[in-house]
Amino acid sequence: MSETTVALSPSAAIMAQTLAEALPYIKRFHGRTIVVKYGGNAMTDLALQKSFAHDVVLLKLVGMNPVVVHGGGPQIEQMLKKLDIKSEFIQGMRVTDEATLDVVEMVLSALNKDIVTLINQAGGKAVGLTGQDGTFIRAKKMMLPDQHKPELMLDIGKVGEIASIDPAVIDTLESGGFIPVVAPIGVGSEGETYNINADLVAGKLAEVLKAEKLVLLTNTPGVLDKSGKLLTGLTPQGIDKLVADGTLSGGMLPKIASALDAARSGVKSVHIIDGRVDHALLLEILTSQGVGTLIRSK
Repeated sequence: MSETTVALSPSAAIMAQTLAEALPYIKRFHGRTIVVKYGGNAMTDLALQKSFAHDVVLLKLVGMNPVVVHGGGPQIEQMLKKLDIKSEFIQGMRVTDEATLDVVEMVLSALNKDIVTLINQAGGKAVGLTGQDGTFIRAKKMMLPDQHKPELMLDIGKVGEIASIDPAVIDTLESGGFIPVVAPIGVGSEGETYNINADLVAGKLAEVLKAEKLVLLTNTPGVLDKSGKLLTGLTPQGIDKLVADGTLSGGMLPKIASALDAARSGVKSVHIIDGRVDHALLLEILTSQGVGTLIRSK
């Protein structure tokens, strides 16, 4: 019998090559937890929303355990403007009075349901929750040091820092085949509600869950130097230098703080990636080139 050669179509050939490249990563990260902070344009563009949902479902199907933590900055800002409520940021943190907190809770609740629906429509089993559910995110009031007078502390309202996270709820959902979708709301010792920066929640959750990776989706290609060049292969020491010389500032500071804490606490790698890229999550985790900044723990 003569041998027969089957010619693959260009698209089939690309798919075969992609699967061959992805297989080692699938094997390496099987059974591992990957915490993903979902935000930016990836949350506002319908095509990117669907792309993200399919990425998360695929990671679960091949044996990884994705945990999604979402923000809602643009949507909160839009609602505050609609209600004529002043918005203010200090050191990358939203100043949150009672009226602002009501808006934050309302918007995050709606977004959480939308994300759960998207993932379920993509074939996954998602469950939405906040840090108030099972009081699994304990918080305390955040005070910020005045940058001009370090001895003074700034009160930014109902903004919390994480006191502790109980992983039991997440562990139970993961073992049941579910994909947790977490809104960054915490609860204080007296039952009070706190708005917590989503990057910080994602970083602490990655640490507590002993995650393999923490992935932060942003509206930039990643960490950029002063000339706009993408930086990758960074270490905590390298990040410290970029903060000290002013390369990193503003809204990037909470992301960097989250990345550093996670990297120093045992999360093997942190990825700050461009959420505007279609299937950015899969490209970063299952290919060699990636689409953003990689920060290694050492």
